Amino acid sequence: MFLSFSVPLLLLAWAHSAAAATADEWRGRSIYQIITDRYALPSSTPKSDCDVSRQTFCGGTWNGIRENLDYIQNAGFTAIWISPINKNYEGPRTAYGDPYHGYWVTDVSQLNSKFGTADDLKALSADLHKRGMLLMVDIVVNNVMVTSTTNPDYSDCFFKDASFYHPYCPIVWGDTQSEQTCWFGDEKVPLADVDTTNPTVIQRYGDWIQGMVKEYGIDGLRIDAAKHVQKSFWPTFCGKAGVFCMGEVFGGAEVDPIAEWQGPDALDSVLNFPMYAALRDAYSIPGPANITQLDQVFQDSKKKFKDTTLLGNFVENHDVPRWHNLSVDPQSLYNAMTWNFMADGIPIVYYGQEQSFSGSGDPNNREALWPSNYANTTTYQYITLLNKLRNFLVNTTDWAKSETEILTSSPHGFAFLKGSIISILTNIGSPPQAGVHISVKTPWETTTALTNVITCTQWVVGSNRMVDAQYSLGGVPVVLVPSDQLKGSGLCGTELAYVDSHGGKADALNANSARSPRNLSIIPFVAAVAASLKFLL
Repeated sequence: MFLSFSVPLLLLAWAHSAAAATADEWRGRSIYQIITDRYALPSSTPKSDCDVSRQTFCGGTWNGIRENLDYIQNAGFTAIWISPINKNYEGPRTAYGDPYHGYWVTDVSQLNSKFGTADDLKALSADLHKRGMLLMVDIVVNNVMVTSTTNPDYSDCFFKDASFYHPYCPIVWGDTQSEQTCWFGDEKVPLADVDTTNPTVIQRYGDWIQGMVKEYGIDGLRIDAAKHVQKSFWPTFCGKAGVFCMGEVFGGAEVDPIAEWQGPDALDSVLNFPMYAALRDAYSIPGPANITQLDQVFQDSKKKFKDTTLLGNFVENHDVPRWHNLSVDPQSLYNAMTWNFMADGIPIVYYGQEQSFSGSGDPNNREALWPSNYANTTTYQYITLLNKLRNFLVNTTDWAKSETEILTSSPHGFAFLKGSIISILTNIGSPPQAGVHISVKTPWETTTALTNVITCTQWVVGSNRMVDAQYSLGGVPVVLVPSDQLKGSGLCGTELAYVDSHGGKADALNANSARSPRNLSIIPFVAAVAASLKFLL
């Protein structure tokens, strides 16, 4: 069934800016993650180099983001997540550089003037909402930066009295009590731990977040170091915020320590570190390895997370190596990304991922984007295709709420079903392997017509309801949709015939906006498949 949305664009945009975005609203979004200092210079600033090794400011601002939103929207993203907006340490340069990243917060009640003014941030929020997009802001409540572990000065901080902080102690990792009361950082950059059990701290933090969300039209929060604050703090805090809360609970492939932080007694969502670890291990090195671990993480996640459809899916962020640093094979990235877009969860793409940036880790994975000239790369086009399909499904069906089911797995990959879509992913990499295939039993009757939207090729369900993915052209992902369900999607030659219920234009992917300086039109991805076999991005 294809729904018709006749509500005028401006009315929908107003509705998003006036009402809090719920978890259900975020479930259908896709997020582009930004470090403000590194995404875009404002138009009034000449382009300049950004040496990441210097760990200092490169000049990106909220106005720079606003002036370059077309690049994000034309790729099909429906939300952005920006780095912390609050005042940071402003003293002499430290041994680890300057706080260009925004995480060395001192006073949450003030904005970081390095990135712009209050009016600049409001203008960014307003422009996003006019486009039907949402704004997620990174926040830091666990700690503040000071300059001494023995005699800290809190005069520039939101909480100015020492009684609002835990006394200094180095963290003993693996000890929950220590992780929630001792200090991040070290003697060079001490990060004093706020006592979030203090009733005054709870009340003042609640009043602050409620006011900030309302003043700047914030739709969601990404919470830094969420597990370093006692779990009971978050329901009250997020309740005061009145918006979707996604926490960072850093970890590996083990599900239990992460899953306990999602639910009514904790947070709406967490970043999906277990699946990141599983995808990294299964796909960063082509070959029949670690598919079993991925399958196990998936099964454990279904049992232990409260709602896997709300988890934040990623293969890159500012705390882990760029994928292109782990693997230069483009199909390894495309298969991993396809999981994040087509399985349960909210896909998140870290800025520069679409440009094949290759930084090894902090600070090298925090490159400036402007030297790329925001190019229409093959990876950008692939992300655009995935977003176009996902947005269509979100807007016309209840696909986002459907639970993913793994249909088959083998040493070479696996297939899964979500809603009426089957994705077949492989870890063989780009080189052709004629002897490799993945056979999948589908829920469809024999002779059902299917379309692989990645290549726009036609498939037919065979006997015993089987389809067979073969890799004579290399390890290209397969995403199969019943052909009659593509009607109205604008994909693979079909006419676009739906209105985006997010309030943005459904055909943003065709870049017809008069504001767009680039006219970034999507090309049939099949043309890039052959090219990927000849060179590595």
